[in-house]
Amino acid sequence: ATKLVGPTTFANLTGHPVLTDLWEGSEHGNPVHIDIQDVARAMLIAPATANIIGKVAHGIADDALSTVALSVDCPVILAPAMNTKMYTNPIVADNVKKLRRFGYTIIEPGEGWLACGHKGPGRLAPEEHIAQTVRDQLG
Repeated sequence: ATKLVGPTTFANLTGHPVLTDLWEGSEHGNPVHIDIQDVARAMLIAPATANIIGKVAHGIADDALSTVALSVDCPVILAPAMNTKMYTNPIVADNVKKLRRFGYTIIEPGEGWLACGHKGPGRLAPEEHIAQTVRDQLG
């Protein structure tokens, strides 16, 4: 994500710090992902790539995002977005199915023109639908 939009931009837009390094210190001396799990009420991963879906589905915690996703005990919501051929790949479909079985919420992607120039399923769901799903999870 930081190759497309820098952490400073995210921090300025949200008014919150941006975690990009799992080993950055926290205010309390705990690992940052522990501090996050103590306060998180919901976690949204949007767009959720085939990579992050696979990591979470198989318990791989090798970066800040995957580690936080596996450490929080709040609802985790994933909004997949990727090339049609990736999204319809049976391995990705199985990972999505596995995450649903474990209680993760998956927001189905839309269909249409994708950034790669292909047309089909894999387009990020509309932002309002994503936001409403998060609101629903928060109660």
